[in-house]
Amino acid sequence: MNRADVIATDSAPRPAWQMYRAMVGVGVVCALLIVAVYLATLDVIARNQVEALERAVLEVVPGAVRFAQRDDLGQPVYAAFDAAGALAGIALEAQGMGYQDTVRILYGYDPAREQVVGLRVLQSRETPGLGDRVETDAAFRANFAALDVRLAPDGAGLLHPVQLVKPGEKTQAWQIDAISGATITSSAVARMLAASAAQWVPILHARRAEFVAPKEATDGD
Repeated sequence: MNRADVIATDSAPRPAWQMYRAMVGVGVVCALLIVAVYLATLDVIARNQVEALERAVLEVVPGAVRFAQRDDLGQPVYAAFDAAGALAGIALEAQGMGYQDTVRILYGYDPAREQVVGLRVLQSRETPGLGDRVETDAAFRANFAALDVRLAPDGAGLLHPVQLVKPGEKTQAWQIDAISGATITSSAVARMLAASAAQWVPILHARRAEFVAPKEATDGD
């Protein structure tokens, strides 16, 4: 066999089925690895999500030290209680479309004060430095420290619907100052909060007496 024959033999193309088999094998191995990693981290992810929600509930209801979830009202509602077991407020979620994707928020409502008393963004994929300012802008977050959501005399709706205004033009306690340079996302947050409050505040205020702190377990139980 001369040198030309060796070169010709070594450079002969492999059959297509061999290449296909190799590609399929690599794909199967990768898929199995992805599934294995997903299953291995599923419990950790779920636990982290629960812990993040717990922190958010206690953050949006000042003075709360524990809470109980209710699922019989059409969506999860979190009744938060202070150290004495009194109702400190009620937290619930709202969501809507931001500039790029869905934005999910959690806000706290105090039936005694008839105010929204806190807000936390649970999920946002907005542009870093712009849309994410709804999470970091202190002036915008201050809108939700004592946002007026008093009921009308008939109790069927809000006396003053939550209203978004241009940056720096807030003059009323039921208004929300938008963020200059991030008006789309801040407007989305204001709209979803306004819609949620209009729907849920009359319900929660009317049923506030139902929210009672659960008895803590004792060694004898």
